[in-house]
Amino acid sequence: MFINVHFPGDYVIIRMKTPSLEPFHWFSGLLLFFPCLSMLDSCYVQMIMAKGEFLRCTRLFVGTRSFVYFLINKQRTRRFLHIIVQVISNRNVVSSRFKKFVEGHKKMKTALLVLVLFGAAVFITIAIFTPAISILSSVEGLQVRAKNLHRGMLVIIALFLLIGLFVLQHYGMHRVAFMFAPIVILWLLSVAFVGIYNIINWNPRVYQALSPYYIYKFFEETGKDGWISLGGILLCITGTEVVFAGLGHFTASSIRVAFSFVVYPCLVLQYMGQAAFLSQNFSAVSTSFHSSIPDWLFWPVTVMATLAAIVASQAVVSATFSIAKQCHALGCFPRIKIVHKSKWLHRQTYIPEINWALMILCLAVTVGYQDTIHLGNAYGIACITGIFVTTCLTSMVIDFVWHKSLFGALLYFSFFGIIEIIFVSSSCMRIPKGGWVPLVLSAIFMFVMYVWHYGSRKKYLYDLHNKVSMKWILTLDSDLGIVRIPGIGLVYTELSSGVPAMFSHFITDLPTFYQVVVFICIKTVPIPYVSQKERYLIGRIGPKPYRLYRCIVRYGYKDVHENDDYDFENAIVMSVAEFIQLEAEGGGTLDGSVDGRLAVVRSSENFGKRFTMSESDGNKESSRWSYPASGSSSRSAALQKLKSMYEQESPEFCKRRRIQLKLLDTTYKDSRVKEELLDLMEAKDAGVAYVIGHSHVKAKWNATFWKRLLINVLYSFLRKNCRSPSVGLNIPQTSLIEVGMNYHL
Repeated sequence: MFINVHFPGDYVIIRMKTPSLEPFHWFSGLLLFFPCLSMLDSCYVQMIMAKGEFLRCTRLFVGTRSFVYFLINKQRTRRFLHIIVQVISNRNVVSSRFKKFVEGHKKMKTALLVLVLFGAAVFITIAIFTPAISILSSVEGLQVRAKNLHRGMLVIIALFLLIGLFVLQHYGMHRVAFMFAPIVILWLLSVAFVGIYNIINWNPRVYQALSPYYIYKFFEETGKDGWISLGGILLCITGTEVVFAGLGHFTASSIRVAFSFVVYPCLVLQYMGQAAFLSQNFSAVSTSFHSSIPDWLFWPVTVMATLAAIVASQAVVSATFSIAKQCHALGCFPRIKIVHKSKWLHRQTYIPEINWALMILCLAVTVGYQDTIHLGNAYGIACITGIFVTTCLTSMVIDFVWHKSLFGALLYFSFFGIIEIIFVSSSCMRIPKGGWVPLVLSAIFMFVMYVWHYGSRKKYLYDLHNKVSMKWILTLDSDLGIVRIPGIGLVYTELSSGVPAMFSHFITDLPTFYQVVVFICIKTVPIPYVSQKERYLIGRIGPKPYRLYRCIVRYGYKDVHENDDYDFENAIVMSVAEFIQLEAEGGGTLDGSVDGRLAVVRSSENFGKRFTMSESDGNKESSRWSYPASGSSSRSAALQKLKSMYEQESPEFCKRRRIQLKLLDTTYKDSRVKEELLDLMEAKDAGVAYVIGHSHVKAKWNATFWKRLLINVLYSFLRKNCRSPSVGLNIPQTSLIEVGMNYHL
């Protein structure tokens, strides 16, 4: 006799050749033992991910190291991030031979990069299938009571629920987040109660399935069929890892306790109850979960199942936003718009492109499969692939990052990896039955991320090779050989040293620029968060009369960038002003021309105490436009007229917060320090402009065919169809200047 066993939310297909009660005990023993190991692995790995070790491993060993190593080795600063110092100090530990082998071979580093990107791509694929299978399987219970309900109607109901899920993401889940915890708790208690009810009512002897002895009996009786069934048994635990998606909002210990003492016991009771129910009700095997619910509890549990599916799907979608944000921060994902509002949940982010793309793909797979059997085949393959890739990366983290013995890493991989390989081999039997879709989607996502990383890396190396030398800067006088106009120019560059070629290209073709220039370099460091006090590194470029500064803004890969451009402007100006004063107190020379003396200025006790800050009414005339930095630099009547016309057409411009900084009447030993600070304040009042490069990228004429294909076709296509750099940097369009640059990679 062949039996199809149906579980809540997922399908498990097991082929048995006997109708006796004992095989259900074997099945339950198998169900409890292997998932215990897999979930133990999942707990261990998710705790590692909470600490950011995977991203650190990626940054350290795939050839895309953080700029912080350059700062440590090449530049002198007054203070560094204490966490980064710990990371760098680990470099003194003797590396294993395997790590040296990987670092010494470019192909091995590329292979590791591809593996990491594939793991991220698999997670995005799981985020496509999780809402589809969870919501579709939850509404299938309606057929238990409504026998005439057509499957097409179930699909339509599921589609409406999926659309509602992603629309709710757009407006912010904070509006209904207070309901999540009660829903999940009630759902877990409901399935646990139904499981206990079925155990007592149908077969109290099912507790014997806790013995691992039945694993051996199961495979002895079923042989090859038992091995094939492992791909279905895997679905019993898929979805439980969603609890770890809350690592951004809860502590690791709280999630660990909730998983071990609430989630897992409730699931065990539910599955044991289903086994007890099926031992006496073979005919209800296709709808075992919903059929085993007592009549008086059916509708409440069905409603709770649907709500719990929505909550679980929301957690996966939110985790996908976090993964995409971190990949983007590490230069492995196309430019996207990251939205964060203070009224939302702490550090919750929303990415419109990812949200709508997931919705379209989720609806597509729901309509394409239309049943949870084939959908479960695809979902199971995606999950076990992600689990196996995670185990591989964890083994490398143990050796590469934690500097444990290679034997320990191999022991970890041997214990968990072999078990997972068995599940992977069983799941491969389902590839022709719809399981190929997640593999294709994962491959596409991985390829997109690799192309973006490759093109961005080549572009950065081009900038690094063609940057302007300090000798060229020093050959110019204090005005740089150009006309200096009132205002501050914030020049964005990826270089943490030197002057970008974009700047020299601009002043050569248009010999005029702002009286104060700050080169902004935004970098992501290999730690989760960077405090505000340690975020800004300020330095000087060239002699003091040049008024050229450098600011390196450091973010952790989980940090949320400032959305208010005025807050960012004020932070930059105040940091530069503090640097000027600290430099004077530290005995800096007037004619110093060293590029690279950087300081973490916000750690100073006097930071922000030497200025007064006032916020002006947005409807009043802003000094941003009318402040004369010098007697001959006031704006003309024509510019004033254009400004008033623009404000009438763009009312939102007038509503922006306008903050004015004033220097307190402080006595300085060197009058030139006060003069420099006054120049900075006057330039701030005159206005701030953002200068970024508008690049046109092409491969060299003698490049290989594959390089021309990657750069000229694929990378260029991604650049043209993703967000512009100004959107990702939250640059106001009214203050934006783009400088065209040709890149021949």
